[in-house]
Amino acid sequence: MNNIKKGDIVGRKSYGKDVVFCVKNIIDTPKGKIAILRGITRRVEADSKLEDLELLQTEEIKRSINELDKKLEARINQARNEKENENYKIGVLTQNKRMQEKIITGKILHLDGDRKYSEKSYIYYKKIGLNAIVKNIPEYKQPRVVYNLLEAYRPDILVITGHDRYDKKRNKI
Repeated sequence: MNNIKKGDIVGRKSYGKDVVFCVKNIIDTPKGKIAILRGITRRVEADSKLEDLELLQTEEIKRSINELDKKLEARINQARNEKENENYKIGVLTQNKRMQEKIITGKILHLDGDRKYSEKSYIYYKKIGLNAIVKNIPEYKQPRVVYNLLEAYRPDILVITGHDRYDKKRNKI
């Protein structure tokens, strides 16, 4: 039996170790010990039997993080290129009376209950050059504050993340 403990970095064998997880907690159930997992490179929580988990080596973890970073950089570059090529540009007269192109986008308000992912989102919005306000607000508080935030910031786009889940047993979202 493996010696998986809280804080270990693991992959699920039954899923081909497709997601890198940190063991958030281990709980005893009538069917055995279950690990509660939190994604490191993806915003996901899952549970797994301990027998299905495998400790990941440092090189595997680095490779997974690097692969994700490369994908994100490619998406950022693609979004930047698309934004520059689409009809977001208008002519603006500068102080010295020359025409200059300015890219116009809407204001984004993004709410997320997870600080780590809020910070990541903010960084990516800035890399792409979008006008985004990212707020870290626990999910249970969001319904009470969303109206006031909409009034205060007047965004063109509202993004609320972290409320979805997939229940494998019920085959439902």
